[in-house]
Amino acid sequence: MNEEHEHDIGGGGSDASVGLLAGIRVLDMTNVLAGPFAGYQLALMGADVIKIETPGTGDLARQLGDSAELSSERLGTSFLAQNSGKRSVTVNLKTAGGKEVFERLVTRADVLLENFRPGVLERLGFGWDRLRSVNPGLVYCAVSGFGADGPMRTRPAYDQVVQGLSGIMSVTGTRDTAPLRVGYPVCDSFGGLAAAFAVSSALVRRQRTGQGAYLDTSMLDAALTSMGWVVSDHLIAGREPTPMGNENITSAPSGTFRTADGALNIAANKQEQFEILCRILDRLELVDDPRFATREDRKLNRDVLREELETSLKAKSAAEWDEIFLGVGVPAAPVVSVPQALRSEQVARRGLVATVESPAACGGTLQVLGLPTHVDGHPVSPATPAPRLGEHTDEILAEIGYGRSEIDRLREDHAI
Repeated sequence: MNEEHEHDIGGGGSDASVGLLAGIRVLDMTNVLAGPFAGYQLALMGADVIKIETPGTGDLARQLGDSAELSSERLGTSFLAQNSGKRSVTVNLKTAGGKEVFERLVTRADVLLENFRPGVLERLGFGWDRLRSVNPGLVYCAVSGFGADGPMRTRPAYDQVVQGLSGIMSVTGTRDTAPLRVGYPVCDSFGGLAAAFAVSSALVRRQRTGQGAYLDTSMLDAALTSMGWVVSDHLIAGREPTPMGNENITSAPSGTFRTADGALNIAANKQEQFEILCRILDRLELVDDPRFATREDRKLNRDVLREELETSLKAKSAAEWDEIFLGVGVPAAPVVSVPQALRSEQVARRGLVATVESPAACGGTLQVLGLPTHVDGHPVSPATPAPRLGEHTDEILAEIGYGRSEIDRLREDHAI
């Protein structure tokens, strides 16, 4: 940890004691989602995350999202969601002055996070060998669609492309509707989480040995790793994965069922749960039916079993069945919308949704998600909103030794 640059702005959440990465400085050169998502997790854990952006344009996500007004201020909703708790400095790496600023930043950093295509930073004069010579203790994490080697290494990394190439889409939906894209950028998210985990692990080793690290994170690899059960069924059991819709391939009845007013998920994976379910529905004859006697029998006859159960489930609402099944130990819950999930008492109790001041010209506040892990009993949320483009340029340059006249010269030379 570089103690001389310890900074208390880059995160830390709702309680000062939860800044597990306090004193760690991260240079975040990433764009759009996978990389910024990784940097956001580190910022939430208390790291001082400095977002290095191109002057005039910055992160492409500044122009993405459902609010044209915010995008016009380069504060798109996509950007606001993944960049709270960070500081922004603009650096033009195509100029001599910008390269000098960047090298000085690297000298004082603990982590460098980027998601360019492999080789881009090296062509700018800052490959791993150069970075390591500038700062031997640096943890350098490159996030890309396919990793630094292999025939796909230079392909652009788009979440939907990776979803298709990973096999995720082939097992999403039903036999009639697959392939289907997962309803959010799941490969970007997995890639970002994998990168944040790798960085944190490398920092532990560096604390022990002083050794930096080169981390090469592939979104495709992360996506395949996340498909543990599906992949293992193929690698170990030799099964060809197929789309099952809302069904659970390992058990039945386990899936999504129609009720009087909406969908209800039921996961009666154990024999006793199935028997209780039948008793509550007043359908004990199903327990004795040879088609449903064992787990394997039920899996083979899942469609018929679904029809039988839904005949009874349509007598009550999803909420009513939820309360009944909760009382008898049958795993079940209604299927809700994203707004309903965010408004739930459970999510509210966990403090996952945080309110921060809006950096937009109109002011006010906005809501963002915090960390999914509580630390020492406390929820962790960002201490500051996402930065405006270049908002902290002068502040950060002063921290790394530039005087006022030098900063003015860099700006005149379009280096910042």
